[in-house]
Amino acid sequence: MKLISWNVNGLRAIMKKNFMEVFNQLDADFFCLQETKLQAGQIEMDLPGYYQYWNYAEKKGYSGTAIFTKHEALSVHYGLGMEEHDQEGRLITLEYQDYYVITCYTPNSQNELKRLDYRMTWEEAFLNYLNQLKAKKPVIFCGDLNVAHENIDLKNWKTNQKNAGFSPQEREKFSILLDNGYIDTFRYFYPDLEGVYSWWSYRFNARKNNAGWRIDYFVVSDDLKNQLIDAKIWTEITGSDHCPVELDISL
Repeated sequence: MKLISWNVNGLRAIMKKNFMEVFNQLDADFFCLQETKLQAGQIEMDLPGYYQYWNYAEKKGYSGTAIFTKHEALSVHYGLGMEEHDQEGRLITLEYQDYYVITCYTPNSQNELKRLDYRMTWEEAFLNYLNQLKAKKPVIFCGDLNVAHENIDLKNWKTNQKNAGFSPQEREKFSILLDNGYIDTFRYFYPDLEGVYSWWSYRFNARKNNAGWRIDYFVVSDDLKNQLIDAKIWTEITGSDHCPVELDISL
């Protein structure tokens, strides 16, 4: 089974670039998107053989998630079931017979960490939600989690320790999540690999210089460890400021 996650930073924009070419090339069982930046009815996706699940932000042109999959879900859940967290279209959960698949677009803590307090409440609510699902059956979740966990997960770690995405508080929350029985699949396969990132700023020739961050993930519950096959980061695929990430797993 192949799963892809991609923050497309505006689906309508990337549709005018290379989205369908990449979509067809990767030929995934699950293609999970973040930051679709649209409302219902603003785009028509012709994807034969795929079921489409969408979660839109109330604010126009902001956030939003989608999953395109060859496998029809038994049930679908949008958001965390908490009004304070469910205005921005950040979460879709698909239930299957033996597992859950979730796409997540974690809130950014923003400049000067002005949204950090909200981010912390989101992290706690999200982990509680994951653990409730994990108690029933295995969980696979992916997305732009807006955190580089370790120093090797970004190019310039020394100068970013007080910045959104690499603050001690955000990194600690990700450590706590992993300690609750989850696996960062890329680091499972490549624990020491440096210089592989999934997001680059549009400024300062960051992508050309590979001054990036690894903030896009596939995470699975521990009970899927023996079914993991590989994890990939498609750094050569352009079209967004993020690149797609992949999980190969036997399900």
